[in-house]
Amino acid sequence: MRICLFTDTLADVNGVSRFIRAVAEQSLRFGHSLHVITSSRMECPAQPNIHNLRPRYARAMPGYPQLDLAIPPKGAMNRLAESLAPDVVHISTPGPVGTLGRRFARRRGLPLLGTYHTDFPAYIDHLFADRTLTWICDQSMRRFYRPFTRIFTRSAEYGEALVRMGIPRAHIVRLLPGIDTDTFHTRFRPPSYPSIWDAFPGIPPGAPKALYVGRVSVEKNLPLLVQAWKLVYADAATMPESERPHLLVIGDGPYKSPMNAELAGMNTHFLGFRHGVELSRLYASSDFFLFPSTTDTLGQVVMEAQSAGLPVLVTDQGGPKEVVNHAPGDEQSGYVLGADNPREWAEMIRRLSRDPALRARLGSAGHRKIQPMNIRHSFEHFWRVHEEAAAEAAGA
Repeated sequence: MRICLFTDTLADVNGVSRFIRAVAEQSLRFGHSLHVITSSRMECPAQPNIHNLRPRYARAMPGYPQLDLAIPPKGAMNRLAESLAPDVVHISTPGPVGTLGRRFARRRGLPLLGTYHTDFPAYIDHLFADRTLTWICDQSMRRFYRPFTRIFTRSAEYGEALVRMGIPRAHIVRLLPGIDTDTFHTRFRPPSYPSIWDAFPGIPPGAPKALYVGRVSVEKNLPLLVQAWKLVYADAATMPESERPHLLVIGDGPYKSPMNAELAGMNTHFLGFRHGVELSRLYASSDFFLFPSTTDTLGQVVMEAQSAGLPVLVTDQGGPKEVVNHAPGDEQSGYVLGADNPREWAEMIRRLSRDPALRARLGSAGHRKIQPMNIRHSFEHFWRVHEEAAAEAAGA
């Protein structure tokens, strides 16, 4: 079986592109024929099954200078897809590249599968607060995904969102979640590795470190985190130095400057993009993880943080809560908090800051939870569902 996967994001730094790159690597490792097709000005991984065609036109996304909006070369992309002769087409994003791949599959009568990685209507609602724009986006998503044979969802909550969108429940498959558990692991913390904090002046090695990793933007609900952190810092003067937490923000985005201004002088450190072993060490060397997003369909970074041994705080909206053990007990790995309750977040940040034993217990449980959830198992499930769709189409 041969799969062509069309995506508008691959070189960008986000959970979707990282998942696609992992799928491409797994297909090479296990000898499967999966080819990723994209169109970007950015540099993509140099792998034989990744094909990046130079866009006809590209510009930075309005409001998101770190992301590109690219118009692919239609003829060249169709010819490439024809030459790869896929049995199944997978659409990872509903942008210009994904739309071209969708048309290619429908013209040739090929099984069409996809992944609902991003809740675009929720993003539009957060960014523009315009019900008309949100409704238009919702209707567009309904039309785009209606002809798909199977649609992977990253969480049960977003499976129900697809049902409400009019997708038949029988066409929805919850993809087994998986990450690179070797890359995000407790072994990257001291004493296995030297302390990483010497490379970051201003971050005291012994102080509690709260970590956020992801796009720095309002749809990640970061204004809530700003409010909570202000409440925490207001009490910092009454806390012993060893309990005064520092907030580390890894990533970039349009909310970075406003967030930096709001939290100036409040033990907040913006570290930009970090990759590879350095990112692994930053995860493992921090003390707990904060992820206030309400729009993520899975929250890959929440899994990475737990795999690295960090307790996690997530909201009661979206997919991340489904990968956190939050019932009290020995296997509890974090807490699910109100998406609009900064006082609750502030109190839990204070509690984790002053209780190393609690952090250790929750972090150990999170590490145990995520270790079986590796990317290989996720890829095997991904591949098996495509095989089933191809067999159904062949028997039709």
